[in-house]
Amino acid sequence: MTNDTVAPRTASVPIDAATASRNRLALILLLAAVFVVFLNETMMNVALPKIQESLRIDATQGQWLTTAFALTMAVVIPITGWLMQRLNTRPVFIMAMATFTVGTLIAALSPVFEMLVVGRVVQATGTAIMMPLMMTTVMTIVPPTDRGRIMGRISIVMSVAPAIGPAVSGALLQVLPWQGLFVVMLPISLAMLAVGMRWVPNVSETRRVPLDVASVIVSALAFSSLVYGLSSIGAAALGEVPVQPWIPIAVGVAMLAVFVWRQLVLQRTDSALLDLRTFRARTFTLSVALLATAMLALFGTVILLPQFARYTLGLDTLWVGALLLPGGLTMGLLGPIVGRLYDRYGPRPLIVPGSIVVSASMWLLAFTLGEGASWVALLVAHVLLSIGLAFMFTPLFSTSLGSLPPHLYSHGSATVATLQQVAGAAGTAVFIALYATGLAAAGNLDPQNPSAAEAAAGSHLAFLAGGFVSLVVVAITFFIRKPVEPEISEESVTGSIPTH
Repeated sequence: MTNDTVAPRTASVPIDAATASRNRLALILLLAAVFVVFLNETMMNVALPKIQESLRIDATQGQWLTTAFALTMAVVIPITGWLMQRLNTRPVFIMAMATFTVGTLIAALSPVFEMLVVGRVVQATGTAIMMPLMMTTVMTIVPPTDRGRIMGRISIVMSVAPAIGPAVSGALLQVLPWQGLFVVMLPISLAMLAVGMRWVPNVSETRRVPLDVASVIVSALAFSSLVYGLSSIGAAALGEVPVQPWIPIAVGVAMLAVFVWRQLVLQRTDSALLDLRTFRARTFTLSVALLATAMLALFGTVILLPQFARYTLGLDTLWVGALLLPGGLTMGLLGPIVGRLYDRYGPRPLIVPGSIVVSASMWLLAFTLGEGASWVALLVAHVLLSIGLAFMFTPLFSTSLGSLPPHLYSHGSATVATLQQVAGAAGTAVFIALYATGLAAAGNLDPQNPSAAEAAAGSHLAFLAGGFVSLVVVAITFFIRKPVEPEISEESVTGSIPTH
Protein backbone atom coordinates (compact mmCIF):
# COMPACT_ATOMS: atom_id res chain seq x y z
CA MET A 1 0.00 0.00 0.00
CA THR A 2 1.04 3.58 -0.41
CA ASN A 3 2.02 5.60 2.61
CA ASP A 4 -1.21 7.60 2.74
CA THR A 5 -3.55 4.64 2.65
CA VAL A 6 -5.86 4.96 5.61
CA ALA A 7 -8.50 2.28 5.32
CA PRO A 8 -8.42 -0.77 7.54
CA ARG A 9 -9.31 -4.23 6.33
CA THR A 10 -12.78 -3.81 7.76
CA ALA A 11 -14.85 -0.72 8.39
CA SER A 12 -15.66 -1.83 11.93
CA VAL A 13 -12.16 -1.06 13.27
CA PRO A 14 -12.18 2.22 15.26
CA ILE A 15 -10.49 5.12 13.47
CA ASP A 16 -9.11 8.43 14.66
CA ALA A 17 -10.52 11.88 13.85
CA ALA A 18 -7.99 12.59 11.08
CA THR A 19 -8.78 9.33 9.29
CA ALA A 20 -12.51 9.93 9.67
CA SER A 21 -12.08 13.39 8.13
CA ARG A 22 -10.16 12.00 5.15
CA ASN A 23 -12.71 9.24 4.62
CA ARG A 24 -15.48 11.83 4.65
CA LEU A 25 -13.61 13.91 2.06
CA ALA A 26 -13.20 10.84 -0.17
CA LEU A 27 -16.94 10.16 -0.06
CA ILE A 28 -17.84 13.78 -0.84
CA LEU A 29 -15.52 13.91 -3.85
CA LEU A 30 -16.66 10.53 -5.17
CA LEU A 31 -20.32 11.54 -4.83
CA ALA A 32 -19.64 14.77 -6.72
CA ALA A 33 -17.80 12.91 -9.49
CA VAL A 34 -20.56 10.32 -9.86
CA PHE A 35 -23.13 13.13 -10.03
CA VAL A 36 -21.20 14.71 -12.92
CA VAL A 37 -20.91 11.50 -14.95
CA PHE A 38 -24.54 10.52 -14.30
CA LEU A 39 -25.72 13.99 -15.32
CA ASN A 40 -23.76 13.70 -18.56
CA GLU A 41 -25.23 10.27 -19.30
CA THR A 42 -28.83 11.51 -19.16
CA MET A 43 -28.32 14.81 -21.00
CA MET A 44 -27.87 13.09 -24.35
CA ASN A 45 -31.44 11.84 -24.95
CA VAL A 46 -32.94 15.31 -25.33
CA ALA A 47 -30.10 16.39 -27.63
CA LEU A 48 -30.46 13.50 -30.11
CA PRO A 49 -32.92 15.24 -32.49
CA LYS A 50 -30.65 18.31 -32.79
CA ILE A 51 -27.56 16.14 -33.31
CA GLN A 52 -29.34 14.15 -36.01
CA GLU A 53 -30.33 17.33 -37.85
CA SER A 54 -26.89 18.92 -37.48
CA LEU A 55 -24.90 15.87 -38.61
CA ARG A 56 -27.54 14.75 -41.14
CA ILE A 57 -28.02 11.28 -39.73
CA ASP A 58 -31.20 9.30 -39.16
CA ALA A 59 -32.65 8.10 -35.86
CA THR A 60 -31.13 4.64 -36.23
CA GLN A 61 -27.63 6.09 -36.50
CA GLY A 62 -28.31 8.60 -33.75
CA GLN A 63 -29.31 5.81 -31.37
CA TRP A 64 -25.72 4.57 -31.49
CA LEU A 65 -24.72 7.52 -29.31
CA THR A 66 -26.61 5.88 -26.44
CA THR A 67 -26.14 2.26 -27.53
CA ALA A 68 -22.35 2.62 -27.85
CA PHE A 69 -22.29 4.21 -24.39
CA ALA A 70 -24.20 1.28 -22.88
CA LEU A 71 -22.07 -1.30 -24.72
CA THR A 72 -18.86 0.28 -23.43
CA MET A 73 -20.20 0.35 -19.87
CA ALA A 74 -21.07 -3.35 -20.10
CA VAL A 75 -17.58 -4.20 -21.38
CA VAL A 76 -15.55 -2.09 -18.92
CA ILE A 77 -17.44 -2.67 -15.65
CA PRO A 78 -16.41 -6.35 -15.20
CA ILE A 79 -12.76 -5.26 -15.34
CA THR A 80 -13.21 -2.82 -12.45
CA GLY A 81 -13.20 -5.67 -9.91
CA TRP A 82 -9.60 -6.46 -10.86
CA LEU A 83 -8.65 -2.79 -11.28
CA MET A 84 -9.73 -1.79 -7.77
CA GLN A 85 -7.72 -4.64 -6.24
CA ARG A 86 -4.60 -3.77 -8.20
CA LEU A 87 -4.65 0.06 -7.82
CA ASN A 88 -5.50 2.34 -4.94
CA THR A 89 -8.36 4.80 -4.68
CA ARG A 90 -6.67 7.95 -5.97
CA PRO A 91 -5.08 6.39 -9.10
CA VAL A 92 -8.38 4.76 -10.04
CA PHE A 93 -10.25 8.05 -9.52
CA ILE A 94 -7.72 9.95 -11.65
CA MET A 95 -7.91 7.30 -14.36
CA ALA A 96 -11.71 7.42 -14.45
CA MET A 97 -12.03 11.21 -14.37
CA ALA A 98 -9.20 11.78 -16.86
CA THR A 99 -10.75 9.31 -19.29
CA PHE A 100 -14.15 10.96 -18.92
CA THR A 101 -12.59 14.41 -19.49
CA VAL A 102 -10.77 13.29 -22.65
CA GLY A 103 -14.01 11.80 -23.98
CA THR A 104 -15.86 15.05 -23.24
CA LEU A 105 -13.19 17.03 -25.14
CA ILE A 106 -13.40 14.70 -28.15
CA ALA A 107 -17.20 15.01 -28.20
CA ALA A 108 -17.07 18.83 -27.90
CA LEU A 109 -14.70 19.09 -30.88
CA SER A 110 -16.45 16.48 -33.05
CA PRO A 111 -17.17 17.70 -36.58
CA VAL A 112 -18.56 14.33 -37.72
CA PHE A 113 -20.77 11.60 -36.29
CA GLU A 114 -18.04 8.96 -36.09
CA MET A 115 -15.81 11.16 -33.93
CA LEU A 116 -18.75 11.94 -31.65
CA VAL A 117 -19.34 8.21 -31.12
CA VAL A 118 -15.65 7.80 -30.20
CA GLY A 119 -16.02 10.60 -27.66
CA ARG A 120 -19.06 8.92 -26.13
CA VAL A 121 -17.20 5.59 -25.91
CA VAL A 122 -14.26 7.24 -24.10
CA GLN A 123 -16.71 9.02 -21.76
CA ALA A 124 -18.42 5.72 -20.99
CA THR A 125 -15.10 4.12 -20.08
CA GLY A 126 -14.56 6.66 -17.31
CA THR A 127 -18.18 6.47 -16.19
CA ALA A 128 -18.03 2.68 -15.93
CA ILE A 129 -15.14 2.86 -13.46
CA MET A 130 -16.58 5.59 -11.23
CA MET A 131 -19.70 3.90 -9.85
CA PRO A 132 -18.06 0.62 -8.70
CA LEU A 133 -15.21 2.70 -7.24
CA MET A 134 -17.64 4.66 -5.09
CA MET A 135 -19.56 1.58 -3.95
CA THR A 136 -16.38 -0.30 -3.02
CA THR A 137 -15.02 2.71 -1.16
CA VAL A 138 -18.23 3.04 0.85
CA MET A 139 -18.13 -0.62 1.86
CA THR A 140 -14.45 -0.30 2.81
CA ILE A 141 -14.55 2.79 5.03
CA VAL A 142 -18.14 3.07 6.31
CA PRO A 143 -19.11 1.01 9.39
CA PRO A 144 -22.07 -1.36 8.85
CA THR A 145 -24.19 0.71 11.26
CA ASP A 146 -23.90 3.79 9.01
CA ARG A 147 -24.04 2.24 5.55
CA GLY A 148 -27.74 2.84 5.04
CA ARG A 149 -27.30 6.56 5.70
CA ILE A 150 -24.42 6.82 3.21
CA MET A 151 -26.22 4.68 0.62
CA GLY A 152 -29.14 7.08 1.00
CA ARG A 153 -26.87 9.92 -0.09
CA ILE A 154 -25.74 7.86 -3.04
CA SER A 155 -29.36 7.37 -4.04
CA ILE A 156 -29.70 11.17 -4.22
CA VAL A 157 -27.02 11.19 -6.91
CA MET A 158 -28.52 8.20 -8.72
CA SER A 159 -31.98 9.79 -8.76
CA VAL A 160 -31.52 13.55 -9.00
CA ALA A 161 -28.85 13.58 -11.73
CA PRO A 162 -30.97 11.52 -14.17
CA ALA A 163 -34.04 13.57 -13.21
CA ILE A 164 -32.53 16.98 -13.91
CA GLY A 165 -30.29 15.87 -16.79
CA PRO A 166 -32.99 16.19 -19.48
CA ALA A 167 -34.17 19.52 -18.03
CA VAL A 168 -30.62 20.95 -17.97
CA SER A 169 -30.01 19.67 -21.48
CA GLY A 170 -33.24 21.20 -22.77
CA ALA A 171 -32.41 24.58 -21.21
CA LEU A 172 -28.87 24.62 -22.65
CA LEU A 173 -30.10 23.65 -26.10
CA GLN A 174 -32.34 26.72 -26.12
CA VAL A 175 -29.25 28.96 -26.34
CA LEU A 176 -26.40 26.67 -27.45
CA PRO A 177 -25.73 24.18 -30.26
CA TRP A 178 -25.49 20.54 -29.23
CA GLN A 179 -21.70 20.85 -28.82
CA GLY A 180 -22.47 23.25 -25.97
CA LEU A 181 -23.53 20.33 -23.77
CA PHE A 182 -19.99 18.98 -23.83
CA VAL A 183 -18.37 22.43 -23.70
CA VAL A 184 -20.26 23.18 -20.47
CA MET A 185 -19.38 19.76 -19.03
CA LEU A 186 -15.66 20.09 -19.85
CA PRO A 187 -14.59 22.66 -17.21
CA ILE A 188 -16.67 20.82 -14.60
CA SER A 189 -14.91 17.52 -15.30
CA LEU A 190 -11.51 19.28 -15.41
CA ALA A 191 -12.22 20.83 -12.00
CA MET A 192 -13.21 17.43 -10.58
CA LEU A 193 -10.02 15.91 -11.99
CA ALA A 194 -7.84 18.63 -10.46
CA VAL A 195 -9.55 18.38 -7.08
CA GLY A 196 -9.30 14.60 -7.13
CA MET A 197 -5.59 14.64 -7.97
CA ARG A 198 -5.01 16.85 -4.95
CA TRP A 199 -7.53 15.71 -2.38
CA VAL A 200 -8.83 12.16 -2.96
CA PRO A 201 -7.11 9.99 -0.31
CA ASN A 202 -6.17 6.36 -0.75
CA VAL A 203 -8.67 4.41 1.34
CA SER A 204 -8.30 0.86 0.07
CA GLU A 205 -5.81 -2.00 0.19
CA THR A 206 -4.15 -3.34 -2.94
CA ARG A 207 -3.15 -6.86 -3.96
CA ARG A 208 -0.99 -8.26 -6.72
CA VAL A 209 -3.74 -9.86 -8.77
CA PRO A 210 -2.92 -11.09 -12.30
CA LEU A 211 -5.11 -9.90 -15.16
CA ASP A 212 -6.52 -12.79 -17.17
CA VAL A 213 -6.66 -11.40 -20.71
CA ALA A 214 -8.81 -14.27 -21.96
CA SER A 215 -11.46 -13.40 -19.35
CA VAL A 216 -11.41 -9.76 -20.45
CA ILE A 217 -11.98 -10.75 -24.09
CA VAL A 218 -14.72 -13.26 -23.30
CA SER A 219 -16.51 -10.87 -20.92
CA ALA A 220 -16.37 -8.11 -23.54
CA LEU A 221 -17.95 -10.42 -26.12
CA ALA A 222 -20.53 -11.73 -23.65
CA PHE A 223 -21.82 -8.50 -22.15
CA SER A 224 -21.58 -6.36 -25.30
CA SER A 225 -23.46 -9.00 -27.31
CA LEU A 226 -26.15 -9.30 -24.65
CA VAL A 227 -26.64 -5.53 -24.34
CA TYR A 228 -26.62 -5.04 -28.11
CA GLY A 229 -29.03 -7.91 -28.71
CA LEU A 230 -31.42 -6.80 -25.97
CA SER A 231 -31.26 -3.19 -27.20
CA SER A 232 -32.11 -4.38 -30.71
CA ILE A 233 -35.32 -6.14 -29.68
CA GLY A 234 -37.25 -2.89 -29.43
CA ALA A 235 -35.82 -1.60 -32.70
CA ALA A 236 -36.67 -4.90 -34.43
CA ALA A 237 -40.24 -4.71 -33.14
CA LEU A 238 -40.59 -1.20 -34.56
CA GLY A 239 -38.86 -1.84 -37.89
CA GLU A 240 -35.80 -3.25 -39.67
CA VAL A 241 -32.48 -3.94 -37.95
CA PRO A 242 -29.11 -4.96 -39.48
CA VAL A 243 -28.95 -8.18 -37.44
CA GLN A 244 -31.81 -10.09 -35.89
CA PRO A 245 -31.64 -9.69 -32.09
CA TRP A 246 -31.57 -13.41 -31.33
CA ILE A 247 -28.14 -13.77 -33.00
CA PRO A 248 -26.15 -11.44 -30.68
CA ILE A 249 -28.20 -12.65 -27.71
CA ALA A 250 -27.27 -16.27 -28.52
CA VAL A 251 -23.62 -15.29 -28.92
CA GLY A 252 -23.80 -13.38 -25.62
CA VAL A 253 -25.31 -16.33 -23.74
CA ALA A 254 -22.69 -18.71 -25.16
CA MET A 255 -19.83 -16.36 -24.29
CA LEU A 256 -21.32 -15.78 -20.84
CA ALA A 257 -21.29 -19.53 -20.21
CA VAL A 258 -17.61 -19.64 -21.21
CA PHE A 259 -16.88 -16.63 -18.99
CA VAL A 260 -18.56 -18.24 -15.96
CA TRP A 261 -16.69 -21.50 -16.52
CA ARG A 262 -13.35 -19.69 -16.74
CA GLN A 263 -14.03 -17.67 -13.57
CA LEU A 264 -14.88 -20.86 -11.68
CA VAL A 265 -11.55 -22.32 -12.75
CA LEU A 266 -9.56 -19.15 -11.91
CA GLN A 267 -11.21 -18.84 -8.51
CA ARG A 268 -9.26 -21.89 -7.36
CA THR A 269 -6.11 -19.74 -7.48
CA ASP A 270 -7.88 -16.52 -6.42
CA SER A 271 -7.18 -14.91 -9.83
CA ALA A 272 -10.66 -14.54 -11.35
CA LEU A 273 -11.47 -11.34 -13.23
CA LEU A 274 -14.94 -11.28 -11.64
CA ASP A 275 -15.12 -13.53 -8.59
CA LEU A 276 -18.46 -15.36 -8.69
CA ARG A 277 -18.15 -16.65 -5.15
CA THR A 278 -20.16 -13.56 -4.24
CA PHE A 279 -23.21 -15.62 -5.17
CA ARG A 280 -22.49 -18.05 -2.35
CA ALA A 281 -24.05 -15.40 -0.12
CA ARG A 282 -27.79 -16.04 -0.32
CA THR A 283 -28.70 -12.46 0.59
CA PHE A 284 -26.39 -11.08 -2.10
CA THR A 285 -27.98 -13.30 -4.75
CA LEU A 286 -31.55 -12.41 -3.78
CA SER A 287 -30.77 -8.70 -3.42
CA VAL A 288 -29.02 -8.52 -6.79
CA ALA A 289 -31.96 -10.32 -8.43
CA LEU A 290 -34.36 -7.75 -6.96
CA LEU A 291 -32.08 -4.86 -7.94
CA ALA A 292 -31.91 -6.11 -11.52
CA THR A 293 -35.70 -6.46 -11.68
CA ALA A 294 -36.17 -2.98 -10.21
CA MET A 295 -33.75 -1.52 -12.78
CA LEU A 296 -35.63 -3.35 -15.52
CA ALA A 297 -38.87 -1.72 -14.37
CA LEU A 298 -37.25 1.72 -14.03
CA PHE A 299 -35.58 1.76 -17.46
CA GLY A 300 -38.62 0.26 -19.16
CA THR A 301 -40.94 2.83 -17.61
CA VAL A 302 -38.65 5.78 -18.36
CA ILE A 303 -38.41 4.77 -22.04
CA LEU A 304 -42.15 4.14 -22.42
CA LEU A 305 -43.79 6.99 -20.51
CA PRO A 306 -42.54 9.64 -22.98
CA GLN A 307 -44.06 7.61 -25.82
CA PHE A 308 -47.42 7.56 -24.06
CA ALA A 309 -47.20 11.25 -23.12
CA ARG A 310 -46.25 12.28 -26.64
CA TYR A 311 -48.67 10.23 -28.73
CA THR A 312 -51.62 9.61 -26.40
CA LEU A 313 -51.63 12.81 -24.36
CA GLY A 314 -50.19 14.96 -27.16
CA LEU A 315 -47.59 16.64 -24.93
CA ASP A 316 -44.38 18.18 -26.30
CA THR A 317 -40.91 17.21 -25.07
CA LEU A 318 -40.67 20.09 -22.59
CA TRP A 319 -43.84 18.95 -20.79
CA VAL A 320 -42.74 15.31 -20.88
CA GLY A 321 -39.51 16.22 -19.10
CA ALA A 322 -41.44 18.32 -16.59
CA LEU A 323 -43.77 15.41 -15.80
CA LEU A 324 -40.88 13.04 -15.09
CA LEU A 325 -38.94 15.54 -12.97
CA PRO A 326 -41.02 15.31 -9.73
CA GLY A 327 -40.61 11.54 -9.54
CA GLY A 328 -36.83 11.69 -9.87
CA LEU A 329 -36.55 14.47 -7.31
CA THR A 330 -38.83 12.58 -4.92
CA MET A 331 -36.66 9.49 -5.17
CA GLY A 332 -33.56 11.54 -4.44
CA LEU A 333 -35.04 13.40 -1.49
CA LEU A 334 -36.23 10.15 0.08
CA GLY A 335 -32.75 8.62 -0.12
CA PRO A 336 -31.33 9.92 3.19
CA ILE A 337 -34.58 9.16 5.02
CA VAL A 338 -34.66 5.60 3.73
CA GLY A 339 -30.97 5.21 4.58
CA ARG A 340 -31.51 6.17 8.22
CA LEU A 341 -34.53 3.87 8.43
CA TYR A 342 -32.43 1.02 7.03
CA ASP A 343 -29.74 1.52 9.66
CA ARG A 344 -32.40 1.35 12.36
CA TYR A 345 -34.84 -1.30 11.12
CA GLY A 346 -33.08 -3.27 8.39
CA PRO A 347 -34.25 -3.92 4.80
CA ARG A 348 -37.45 -5.95 5.11
CA PRO A 349 -39.71 -3.24 6.68
CA LEU A 350 -38.68 -0.98 3.77
CA ILE A 351 -38.47 -3.16 0.69
CA VAL A 352 -41.73 -5.06 1.31
CA PRO A 353 -43.94 -1.92 1.28
CA GLY A 354 -41.67 -0.42 -1.40
CA SER A 355 -42.23 -3.37 -3.72
CA ILE A 356 -45.99 -3.21 -3.08
CA VAL A 357 -46.01 0.47 -4.08
CA VAL A 358 -43.99 -0.35 -7.22
CA SER A 359 -46.48 -3.08 -8.10
CA ALA A 360 -49.43 -0.74 -7.46
CA SER A 361 -47.89 1.89 -9.74
CA MET A 362 -47.43 -0.66 -12.53
CA TRP A 363 -51.07 -1.75 -12.32
CA LEU A 364 -52.12 1.91 -12.17
CA LEU A 365 -50.13 2.62 -15.33
CA ALA A 366 -51.65 -0.42 -17.02
CA PHE A 367 -55.31 0.38 -16.35
CA THR A 368 -55.61 4.17 -15.99
CA LEU A 369 -53.40 5.48 -18.78
CA GLY A 370 -55.75 4.83 -21.63
CA GLU A 371 -56.96 7.07 -24.44
CA GLY A 372 -58.28 10.29 -22.95
CA ALA A 373 -56.31 9.88 -19.72
CA SER A 374 -55.19 12.94 -17.79
CA TRP A 375 -51.56 13.94 -17.39
CA VAL A 376 -52.28 14.03 -13.66
CA ALA A 377 -52.68 10.22 -13.65
CA LEU A 378 -49.32 9.83 -15.36
CA LEU A 379 -47.67 12.17 -12.86
CA VAL A 380 -49.19 10.37 -9.85
CA ALA A 381 -48.23 6.94 -11.18
CA HIS A 382 -44.64 7.98 -11.86
CA VAL A 383 -44.24 9.59 -8.43
CA LEU A 384 -45.63 6.43 -6.80
CA LEU A 385 -43.18 4.30 -8.78
CA SER A 386 -40.32 6.57 -7.70
CA ILE A 387 -41.35 6.33 -4.03
CA GLY A 388 -41.50 2.54 -4.19
CA LEU A 389 -38.09 2.30 -5.89
CA ALA A 390 -36.59 4.71 -3.34
CA PHE A 391 -37.60 2.30 -0.56
CA MET A 392 -35.96 -0.56 -2.46
CA PHE A 393 -32.70 0.72 -3.97
CA THR A 394 -30.85 1.90 -0.84
CA PRO A 395 -31.67 -1.18 1.30
CA LEU A 396 -30.83 -3.58 -1.53
CA PHE A 397 -27.48 -1.93 -2.30
CA SER A 398 -26.54 -1.97 1.39
CA THR A 399 -27.77 -5.50 2.04
CA SER A 400 -26.22 -7.10 -1.04
CA LEU A 401 -22.68 -5.84 -0.46
CA GLY A 402 -22.98 -6.07 3.31
CA SER A 403 -23.37 -9.85 3.05
CA LEU A 404 -19.88 -10.17 1.52
CA PRO A 405 -16.43 -10.28 3.17
CA PRO A 406 -14.23 -7.21 2.47
CA HIS A 407 -12.10 -9.17 -0.01
CA LEU A 408 -15.12 -9.44 -2.33
CA TYR A 409 -16.41 -5.85 -2.11
CA SER A 410 -14.84 -4.81 -5.42
CA HIS A 411 -16.13 -7.94 -7.18
CA GLY A 412 -19.60 -7.47 -5.66
CA SER A 413 -19.70 -3.81 -6.77
CA ALA A 414 -18.64 -4.75 -10.30
CA THR A 415 -21.22 -7.55 -10.44
CA VAL A 416 -24.03 -5.24 -9.30
CA ALA A 417 -23.05 -2.53 -11.79
CA THR A 418 -22.76 -5.02 -14.67
CA LEU A 419 -26.17 -6.54 -13.97
CA GLN A 420 -27.64 -3.03 -13.76
CA GLN A 421 -26.49 -2.34 -17.31
CA VAL A 422 -27.84 -5.63 -18.65
CA ALA A 423 -31.11 -5.20 -16.74
CA GLY A 424 -31.48 -1.65 -18.06
CA ALA A 425 -31.03 -2.86 -21.63
CA ALA A 426 -33.46 -5.71 -20.98
CA GLY A 427 -36.06 -3.36 -19.52
CA THR A 428 -35.86 -1.06 -22.52
CA ALA A 429 -36.04 -4.03 -24.90
CA VAL A 430 -38.95 -5.82 -23.22
CA PHE A 431 -41.12 -2.74 -22.74
CA ILE A 432 -40.55 -1.43 -26.28
CA ALA A 433 -41.14 -4.89 -27.79
CA LEU A 434 -44.42 -5.25 -25.89
CA TYR A 435 -45.36 -1.68 -26.83
CA ALA A 436 -44.77 -2.50 -30.51
CA THR A 437 -46.80 -5.71 -30.16
CA GLY A 438 -49.65 -3.71 -28.67
CA LEU A 439 -49.44 -1.22 -31.55
CA ALA A 440 -49.66 -4.03 -34.10
CA ALA A 441 -52.59 -5.65 -32.29
CA ALA A 442 -54.40 -2.31 -32.43
CA GLY A 443 -53.94 -2.21 -36.21
CA ASN A 444 -51.03 0.21 -36.41
CA LEU A 445 -49.10 0.20 -39.70
CA ASP A 446 -46.67 3.03 -38.91
CA PRO A 447 -44.89 2.48 -35.55
CA GLN A 448 -43.19 5.88 -35.84
CA ASN A 449 -46.52 7.71 -35.93
CA PRO A 450 -49.16 5.88 -33.85
CA SER A 451 -52.58 7.28 -33.08
CA ALA A 452 -53.60 8.10 -29.51
CA ALA A 453 -55.60 4.86 -29.21
CA GLU A 454 -52.79 2.73 -30.66
CA ALA A 455 -50.16 4.24 -28.33
CA ALA A 456 -52.48 3.65 -25.38
CA ALA A 457 -52.94 -0.01 -26.39
CA GLY A 458 -49.19 -0.56 -26.70
CA SER A 459 -48.52 1.08 -23.34
CA HIS A 460 -51.25 -0.98 -21.67
CA LEU A 461 -49.70 -4.28 -22.79
CA ALA A 462 -46.20 -3.31 -21.63
CA PHE A 463 -47.29 -2.10 -18.20
CA LEU A 464 -49.59 -5.10 -17.78
CA ALA A 465 -46.57 -7.38 -18.16
CA GLY A 466 -44.69 -5.16 -15.71
CA GLY A 467 -47.52 -5.59 -13.23
CA PHE A 468 -47.26 -9.38 -13.29
CA VAL A 469 -43.45 -9.25 -12.88
CA SER A 470 -43.88 -6.91 -9.92
CA LEU A 471 -45.93 -9.54 -8.08
CA VAL A 472 -42.93 -11.90 -8.18
CA VAL A 473 -40.76 -9.09 -6.80
CA VAL A 474 -43.14 -8.58 -3.88
CA ALA A 475 -42.92 -12.27 -3.01
CA ILE A 476 -39.10 -12.32 -3.03
CA THR A 477 -38.79 -9.28 -0.73
CA PHE A 478 -40.02 -11.33 2.24
CA PHE A 479 -36.83 -13.42 2.07
CA ILE A 480 -34.40 -10.49 2.37
CA ARG A 481 -32.79 -9.85 5.74
CA LYS A 482 -30.05 -7.53 6.98
CA PRO A 483 -26.71 -9.33 7.27
CA VAL A 484 -25.27 -8.89 10.75
CA GLU A 485 -21.95 -10.16 9.40
CA PRO A 486 -20.72 -11.51 6.04
CA GLU A 487 -22.61 -14.65 5.08
CA ILE A 488 -19.45 -16.26 3.74
CA SER A 489 -16.17 -16.07 5.63
CA GLU A 490 -13.08 -14.59 4.03
CA GLU A 491 -11.16 -17.74 4.87
CA SER A 492 -13.64 -19.87 2.92
CA VAL A 493 -13.10 -17.70 -0.14
CA THR A 494 -9.34 -17.58 -0.03
CA GLY A 495 -6.52 -18.28 2.35
CA SER A 496 -4.20 -15.57 3.54
CA ILE A 497 -4.58 -12.42 1.47
CA PRO A 498 -1.30 -10.71 0.77
CA THR A 499 -1.43 -6.92 0.61
CA HIS A 500 1.07 -4.55 -0.95
